[in-house]
Amino acid sequence: MTWSLQLGRIAGIRLQVHFTFLILIGWIVLSGLRGGNSQSVVATNVLFVLGLFGCIMLHELGHALTARRFGILTKDITLLPIGGVARLERMPDDPRQELWVALAGPAVNVVLAIALYSWLLLTNGGFTVTEQTVSTGPLLERLLVANIVLVLFNMLPAFPMDGGRVLRATLAMRMEYTKATQTAASIGQAMAAIFAFIGFFVNPFLIFIALFVWIGAAQEASMVQIKSSLNGIPVGAAMITDFKTVSLQDSLDQAVGLILGGSQQDFPVMDGDKVAGVLTRDALLLALAKREPRSVGDIMRSDIRPADASEMLQTAFQRLQECACHTVPVLQNGRLVGLLTTDNVGEFLMIQAAVGKGRLATTAV
Repeated sequence: MTWSLQLGRIAGIRLQVHFTFLILIGWIVLSGLRGGNSQSVVATNVLFVLGLFGCIMLHELGHALTARRFGILTKDITLLPIGGVARLERMPDDPRQELWVALAGPAVNVVLAIALYSWLLLTNGGFTVTEQTVSTGPLLERLLVANIVLVLFNMLPAFPMDGGRVLRATLAMRMEYTKATQTAASIGQAMAAIFAFIGFFVNPFLIFIALFVWIGAAQEASMVQIKSSLNGIPVGAAMITDFKTVSLQDSLDQAVGLILGGSQQDFPVMDGDKVAGVLTRDALLLALAKREPRSVGDIMRSDIRPADASEMLQTAFQRLQECACHTVPVLQNGRLVGLLTTDNVGEFLMIQAAVGKGRLATTAV
């Protein structure tokens, strides 16, 4: 994720924090001092936020390390002011595996809550959870309550929370995966409507949560529907065959001329008759802004793995998402034969919906 600062690595997973998180810390300090709070109170509030996001980081690590047990790697974990995001390469295909991955995050918070509660009982015999709040009180007590809230909030049966994935995985053990997703998404959107209604009378923040849940449920249902529609169709049926390429030694001006002369955004970079990488429009614009005389080979992306014309479109589309790129080259017997782009996949789906899946699925490579 852009505009993120790397904190380090745990178990090979890159940990990073978005720069807006630092703005949040600054806001807490300034608002606390301007509100007349003492420096010790402000420092406690900052430590609470840092501790809370440490718990969130452990929550995301729970997801990531459990996914690794099923052969699914995690690219990175990013802390945002609204929480944490673990970028898994993919979600498990087996509903039982998805269930374990989804439960792993809240389970970490349960363990943290039990550990904090046990420590507080040992050091403070008169401690009771019902007397604590997230916003006031000693640091450890606030962190205990925060972990309980994290468990309860994340287990709401609505996407994109963990509870939505738990619900989908449970339903998928009894029905088709796409139908399970649509059912879970509908339940989540119904909850969002309830949150919004209550928010108008109780707390406007619930309206924000409702919007977050509604959009998350719609996106999850849409993504699963897309993957289902692409199932069983070869890449060759949807790839672009009219395209241009550049070579490693080409200048940036030559690449600019190709962009201005057509609608193609990204270009395969050729080293002889082999694909060496992909020149993306974003990389080209960034290099032009720096005004450094460089060649195409200096700024291309070499980490984009080509697709094969005979592999399934669903798999290749997942690769497009994983590499955070717009275009992947398509090879046949080691020779470049086309490009697969997110735009073309979208157009393919629209045409498929118009003329029917059966006719398009028989298209020859």
